[in-house]
Amino acid sequence: MMHTVSSYEMGFDEHLKVVKNRIVPLGADEDSQDLPRICVITGIHGDELEGQFACYEVARRVGEHPEHLTGIVDIYPALNPLGIGTISRGIPQFDLDMNRVFPGHNGASPYESIAADIINDIKGATICLDIHASNIYLRELPQIRINEITAEKLVPWAMEANVDFVWVHANATVLKGTLAYSLNALDTPTLVVEMGVGMRITEEYGLQLADGIMNLMKIAGIWSGPVNPVRKPIVSTDGEVGFLNADQAGLFMPAAYHDANVRKGQVVGRILDPATGSCLQEMRSPSDGLLFTLREYPIVYPGSLIARVLSKNSQAPIADGATFDNSCSPEEGR
Repeated sequence: MMHTVSSYEMGFDEHLKVVKNRIVPLGADEDSQDLPRICVITGIHGDELEGQFACYEVARRVGEHPEHLTGIVDIYPALNPLGIGTISRGIPQFDLDMNRVFPGHNGASPYESIAADIINDIKGATICLDIHASNIYLRELPQIRINEITAEKLVPWAMEANVDFVWVHANATVLKGTLAYSLNALDTPTLVVEMGVGMRITEEYGLQLADGIMNLMKIAGIWSGPVNPVRKPIVSTDGEVGFLNADQAGLFMPAAYHDANVRKGQVVGRILDPATGSCLQEMRSPSDGLLFTLREYPIVYPGSLIARVLSKNSQAPIADGATFDNSCSPEEGR
């Protein structure tokens, strides 16, 4: 059943509403405090749509077999409905990143009050997933990002979520205004999922994550039905990730497939000059490893992130034949 989590009166007799779909076992009380609960959350950033399909798929699967539901499923499809409606990352007109105002405060600004309502509604859940996409510039493999101070509590959950890898970040990178940080501080285990690309939906990734969510529900005692097997992710730290950034402005053309295993020194892309027909720079992998982030938007400038490579030391053996080539001579890239 649909519920209003928070509402704010706007001009022209309109209301901004944040809603959720609460799905409960047959015959159960919707307000029960005794049942385990999972929260599937997306839409904090309006240009990140990958989580929309994952929410749909979980709701569809549960709806087809309600007899297997033994706990509560709360689906929050759009925490930032104005952003989604206007294709904006943040909250339009306010120029505000909603994922920087948590835990919020009732009686403060409208969005701080909305943030507080959201936190109060979610806290106490057995497990939460905060699903994000990348921006329009980069494509990411399905991954879970965890702050090292919560790794002991969250990594066991993340291992069951059917993502490709789990990236444990240093404490210095923590943003305390995020939804996930605020919920974890309240002892509500919350995983941050990143996958795909901005303003797009990758069906393959949505199905993969939906399998993981169903598996988490099974482990948490929320689902008694069958689940699909899940992959065991690589667990990495910041020290195992190499970054490639552009030194030149130009047109980026990839020379390796996203999700490929690459070798140290292998060309993963080239920056081209359309006017002169020259290759300005060859982007070479810093190590043997998995190409888990790759530039999606082709126009780049000095400093633009091109790719991230997860070191081979963290993962399975390198596979041959996983690349394609847009050749230019080595001299042109120097």
